[in-house]
Amino acid sequence: MSHLSRKNKLLLLKFLSLFSVVRGYNILIIVIAQYLASLFILSPDLPLKAVIFDLNLFLIVLATALVIAGGYIINSFYDSEKDLINRPHKTRLDHLVSQKKILTLYFVLNFLAIIVASYVSFFAVLFFSGYIFGIWFYSHKLKKIAFLGNLVSASLALIPFFAVFIYYRNFETVIFVHATFLGLIIMIRELVKDLENLKGDLALGYHTIPVAYGERCAKSLITLLGGLTVIPTYFLINKFDVGLMNYYFYGSLVLLVTFLFWLWQSKAKPHYVLLHNILKLILVLGVFSILLIDPGLIIKRFI
Repeated sequence: MSHLSRKNKLLLLKFLSLFSVVRGYNILIIVIAQYLASLFILSPDLPLKAVIFDLNLFLIVLATALVIAGGYIINSFYDSEKDLINRPHKTRLDHLVSQKKILTLYFVLNFLAIIVASYVSFFAVLFFSGYIFGIWFYSHKLKKIAFLGNLVSASLALIPFFAVFIYYRNFETVIFVHATFLGLIIMIRELVKDLENLKGDLALGYHTIPVAYGERCAKSLITLLGGLTVIPTYFLINKFDVGLMNYYFYGSLVLLVTFLFWLWQSKAKPHYVLLHNILKLILVLGVFSILLIDPGLIIKRFI
């Protein structure tokens, strides 16, 4: 009985290891974000059921989730040495499943993503093939290059939204302004992650901005990007109809001002982890605040 208990415990730990490697919680947020963006921003005139039960949309979201899961795996594979320095406890959990099995899962996930995309269209196959290659090339080469790595990482993070954006062929200006705001927040997050991981990056020769130009330069760039977020925020609040979501943008500005104040006081990894969590909070709140664009829309579209 005790042997069975140990076996079950090991299986549970391996499941948690896989969930940790593929960042299941992040993928869930992205899936929710894709559906909410589709409902409230990209296709506000379509019946609710037509969006929720759209098979092609479901397949696009599923393919995206599979590619992102694979992306986290390959990124973790290339960063394994660095992560041993930066986050040893998480890395030990991640390594409960052998690297060989993890890489096998990477290929399986990407293969399944292409199969799923093939049911949508040939263009979808090309799109997701390019996405898979982009993630691999970033993980293998680009992430070690100062600024370019951050820019590419932010762009890859936006691609799930462009997947549904292209599907609905919605080319309204407000979509691009939303994407600009989101892209700036993600760029800031990437730079904070570089500050957070400075020790491992320095030890393994990653040419990130804090390593190449110093922490002060990285903080100045983050401050500049933080200031630039005011521009899309102004337009979203004053020039477009975002409903009650404008309260989210006001709140985001308050959080960003607080974030920037703490940024210049920060000197150690725990400080940067806290700052990273503030940015995560802004991003997660942004996902669910899409509902505030028109709170009564769901009721109206059901009737």
